[in-house]
Amino acid sequence: MTAIRFLLDTNILSEPLRPRPNLNVIRMLQQHEKEIATATVVWHELLFGCYRLPISNKRRIIEAYLTTEVRQKLPLLPYDAAAAEWFALERARLVAAGKTPPYLDGQIAAIAKVNNLTLVN
Repeated sequence: MTAIRFLLDTNILSEPLRPRPNLNVIRMLQQHEKEIATATVVWHELLFGCYRLPISNKRRIIEAYLTTEVRQKLPLLPYDAAAAEWFALERARLVAAGKTPPYLDGQIAAIAKVNNLTLVN
């Protein structure tokens, strides 16, 4: 069994749904399909974006993709206590340096960090 190496962010998982997907992204998704995961907070972002759409063919296509290609195939890693601790320390460091990180992006980065994964965004 291949180990998980990469944590995918929302824009990477959304790429296959674009009218003209980036072929390099698609190729890398296929090449590394056994080595990828995403975060529960990314899953939330994907669902939220989908559920904001009116009931339509476009929404049905997105829902089917999210179910069959994301939920059923990718591990969803949680924002847990270890990630919360890492992000609290990192956020405090960044704020002290005058840089306030986006909260959701910080959670995603924390999940990648505590799971020793490369964040792909």
